[in-house]
Amino acid sequence: MVTWRSLIALVSAAVLVVSWYGWTYLRDINEGIATTDVIPSSIAEQGAARKPLDGAIDILLVGVDSRTDAQGKPLSDEVLALLNGGVADGTLNTDTMILVHIPQDGTRAVAISFPRDAYVEIADGFGKHKLNSAMLRQKTETSERLRAEGVVDEARIERESTQAGRRTLIKTIEGLTGGAVTVDRYAEVNLASFYEVTQAIGGVEVCLNAATRDSDSGADFPAGRQTIAGAAALSFVRQRGGLTGGDLDRIVRQQVFIGALARKVLSTGTLTDFGKLDELVTAVKRSVVLSERWNITEFAEQMQGLVSGNIQFRTIPVGDPTDTWGDGNVLPVNPAEVRQFIKGLADDPPPESGSAAPTTTSSGPLPADVTVRVVNSSGLAGKAAEVLESLVGKGFRRGDATSGDYLDSTVVRHPAGERASADRVISALGGNAAAVEDDSVPRGHVQVYVGADFAPADASDIASVGGATTIPSASSSAPPITAQGVVCVN
Repeated sequence: MVTWRSLIALVSAAVLVVSWYGWTYLRDINEGIATTDVIPSSIAEQGAARKPLDGAIDILLVGVDSRTDAQGKPLSDEVLALLNGGVADGTLNTDTMILVHIPQDGTRAVAISFPRDAYVEIADGFGKHKLNSAMLRQKTETSERLRAEGVVDEARIERESTQAGRRTLIKTIEGLTGGAVTVDRYAEVNLASFYEVTQAIGGVEVCLNAATRDSDSGADFPAGRQTIAGAAALSFVRQRGGLTGGDLDRIVRQQVFIGALARKVLSTGTLTDFGKLDELVTAVKRSVVLSERWNITEFAEQMQGLVSGNIQFRTIPVGDPTDTWGDGNVLPVNPAEVRQFIKGLADDPPPESGSAAPTTTSSGPLPADVTVRVVNSSGLAGKAAEVLESLVGKGFRRGDATSGDYLDSTVVRHPAGERASADRVISALGGNAAAVEDDSVPRGHVQVYVGADFAPADASDIASVGGATTIPSASSSAPPITAQGVVCVN
């Protein structure tokens, strides 16, 4: 649902460190935030030493459908009405789950969304169900067990059962990655202070392809670019009704909202406004639950590179909606595909020593710093020249165009440590390619092998609305969402 509020805690903490007065706020933010004991100390304190990949930080951000604040206090009827939050029925479904992967150097982040309706194997023996039920299933079972054991302290039952539910969700996500990632930080947010958080920063700018209205979420928005805050912002990220892609379109909305939020928090207007900073820290404390032994000050120091807004958003691969007997409509998941997808995004090869890396922007190297060579492996005459001209037209440096052996799939080969260059080219191609590391490719170059599956990005799929990129649906072949520009969505 509204995990972006937890990202505020992370991003705002990271950017406050860029100025001397930021440390005052960072020292204060470590005190007063609710914590939960869900990450073993061996991971929280020594996670880098035991990581299976590169010592990166992997954070699970969770938005829960709960009508309480971070301290467990019920929201008032007035606040629920303002937020269109519905009845406080005590449920604890996790409607938003995002795994944020941050390399050790803290220069970029990849935020990977897990759809709420993903049909997966729930950890701790609960079987196959929707992912968003993992926490609730364990919480319910643990509550029943504690009561059967004679525990009558409701506060203890609530605390221990909720922690157990969080641990089951974490294990489920880790299992889905096939061991490629170990979660070593956890952040959870509910409806509590979303209003205050977005109000504190003066709202964020978003863009819609068309006007939309939905009574369930309270959404009522015109088409085009607009600034939203408070209840309207919550409606924007909660809306599912009326969207052609359903929950997948809602995920795209959530991703562009996080990007807009990061962009606003990173702006000078926020960093130099003491009043906004005070309101932001206060709202964060009311809305966020963090795993124990998470020192925000140290974390901010590690993340100084994110002041450039270098955050990219992805969603795990899922199949077409399928109806099940017990769980209703679900999104099938192929665990092997997810593992490969996660590992590909999380793998951060170090740059070669003594070699200068290309200049980068918030979404990768500048096109002018990347030389592109195109090989026609599609079996269709003229494809290499066609693709090369397209890439040169988008600012990339001209290499040569040649023919090669037939390939079913399009591949972009890049030298070690320059995955960002390949991602930049893939984005320019409309996402129709896979990145492969190849030591034979010279530094500062990429080689595009145009396969039989290649289809150029359709101009109708990637257009411009008032200076903003537009992505019509969750399934369109569009460039990755980043925290750099305004992206128009459904």
